[in-house]
Amino acid sequence: MNLCMIGCSHKDAAIDVRQQLAFDNRQTLEALDCWRSKFPNSELALLATCNRVELYAAGATDSEELTGALLDYRNVSSKQVEGHLLTLNDSDVVRHLYRVTASLESMVVGEPQILAQVKQAYQSAQDVGSTGPLLHDLFQSALRTARRVAGETKLHKHRVSIPSVAIADLASCVFESFDDKHVLVIGAGEMAEETLRYLHDVGKPHVHVINRNAERGKKLASQWAGQYHPWSELWSQLVEADLAISTTSASEPVVTAEKYDELVTPRRHQRALCVLDLAVPRDFDATIADALGVYLYSLDDLAKVCTDNQSARAAELPKAEGIITQETRRFWVDANHRAAVPVISNLRQELERPKKAELERLFQKLPDLEEPVRREIEQFADRLVNKILHPPMESLRDASQEGTPHGLLDAVRRLFQLED
Repeated sequence: MNLCMIGCSHKDAAIDVRQQLAFDNRQTLEALDCWRSKFPNSELALLATCNRVELYAAGATDSEELTGALLDYRNVSSKQVEGHLLTLNDSDVVRHLYRVTASLESMVVGEPQILAQVKQAYQSAQDVGSTGPLLHDLFQSALRTARRVAGETKLHKHRVSIPSVAIADLASCVFESFDDKHVLVIGAGEMAEETLRYLHDVGKPHVHVINRNAERGKKLASQWAGQYHPWSELWSQLVEADLAISTTSASEPVVTAEKYDELVTPRRHQRALCVLDLAVPRDFDATIADALGVYLYSLDDLAKVCTDNQSARAAELPKAEGIITQETRRFWVDANHRAAVPVISNLRQELERPKKAELERLFQKLPDLEEPVRREIEQFADRLVNKILHPPMESLRDASQEGTPHGLLDAVRRLFQLED
């Protein structure tokens, strides 16, 4: 078996290096189609995300040829990526893909997006026709392994990024569902966008964006099918909001306790308002938390949950690693067994030929044998062939379990002059 992976990730390469090797969905399909023609005897799949670019191959293709093909396609010289490309072979490839798919190699360990990205990578390879039986088994087993990690550990249940904790651990304690909730986003930076992304994964709220820069505010609102409001509507929007997410860069609180008590509290009638204040310094005056119906969480509250979740997640890692080890061994044993099957089948066929020829010769010399005697002789011949086959089959089975059957397979082929 010949498995190979060439690539880089956030662990090996800075973002400027990864950007040089980046592929979008269309480029992935085009590259695989190109490489399929260049390497007709290899199976190929390309996993390309914002944090990694990895080319997987099965077949007789040399790793240097694959590296050259990857770099040439992106017009990148070897000097530009020197020291940043990772090359793995055989069992290391299996283990690596399992870890990637289970999110053990992610920038945020346990993030769920990578599973869908691995599925998409395999689907793209199927669409182009660049995959085959070995990569099929590899990617399907990687997805199965990821499901085991998700189902048998709590790794994915402990979120560790500020936006994910804000939505999953805190806001979800206030609302059972975010469907049709009035969500007010104050500010239009990266933190606001990422928080909305997590919110979109768990519900279908009505998004309203307020930002001093109208262009950026409208862009964020449009991205999430929301509505932009000018800064002057801040207080009226707070009256309507169920969830407020604030991420401005203001040096002073934009929502003071005095203004909130005057303009918002009397009009809300104690309706629940969850406030996720993700700004530094705070956007909401801390004493607003004392108002009836207000659940105010600051960045300090979120950081504490993140730290607690990080510890809980670390405790789950040994269990996840154990599953990866089990499944890697299982894949290799199954693959070795499949490699041994045609050799054993050919060996049996080679022994069947002389057996049948000798039985035919014997029966021609003894034409008067009664049928029960003929059957007994045939059974004797079958038992003899099975006994001859038993030792090599046992040895091949043991070698498959140990992961080293290929030398023995070659020896059997040569000894019995079997065809490949």
